[in-house]
Amino acid sequence: MHGMKGARVLVAEDDPNLAGLLSDYLGAASFVVHWIADGREVVSIVRTEEPDLIILDPMLPNRDGLDICRELRAFTTLPIVMVTARVEEIDRLLGLELGADEYICKRSSPREFVARVREILRRVGPALKPDGAHALVIDEAQFFAAFEGKPLDLTPVEFRLLSTLASAPGTGVLARADS
Repeated sequence: MHGMKGARVLVAEDDPNLAGLLSDYLGAASFVVHWIADGREVVSIVRTEEPDLIILDPMLPNRDGLDICRELRAFTTLPIVMVTARVEEIDRLLGLELGADEYICKRSSPREFVARVREILRRVGPALKPDGAHALVIDEAQFFAAFEGKPLDLTPVEFRLLSTLASAPGTGVLARADS
């Protein structure tokens, strides 16, 4: 997807074969991938590098991925995708209850995985520029809007319309008041 180019993805996975495969497919889809295999590194890397999405194995060495997810949710709303061999419903529910946005089985195809990552990023916010900056910025408190760093000169009606449309990206329609 055009708006996802350059989105930064942190892959926290201890299986080098799977991590390599995911990194290759995500890289081919124009994502910038950083791979780590040690659970102790995840939180500090998220704090310093601020990825756009985190792929997290719940069974990482040196620190449980579920604990990592719980700690991440204490300070960030970045999307978290759990990728695991655990397929029991209770495992999926636990991951989702702790704050994961998606739970994907390791047996899923890499193409499906990339499609899910794109969909999550599309849902969670505005399109990303290659440098990771937001293409569209709307500050309702200051009545300010900018696109790709350039302020937009909008009437109050145009500003409210843009704000409303940006609050529901990808839907393509506004609900009518009489429906």
